[in-house]
Amino acid sequence: MPDPEFPVKTVVCPSCNGPSIYAPSNIYRPFCCERCKNLDLGAWASERFTLPEQIVNNDPDFEQG
Repeated sequence: MPDPEFPVKTVVCPSCNGPSIYAPSNIYRPFCCERCKNLDLGAWASERFTLPEQIVNNDPDFEQG
């Protein structure tokens, strides 16, 4: 029986796009399983995911605020 204090919510797993239970009972949340969590970690470790680089304007007439 679901705990009324923690309603069960299903979200999309960021790795496989399958259903993932987003509740304290899922230790891998927001991922659906350990495999998906490890795939995501491996992608970050191998730098397949990156943050955009800030573009620096070297123009001497450009004022930075």
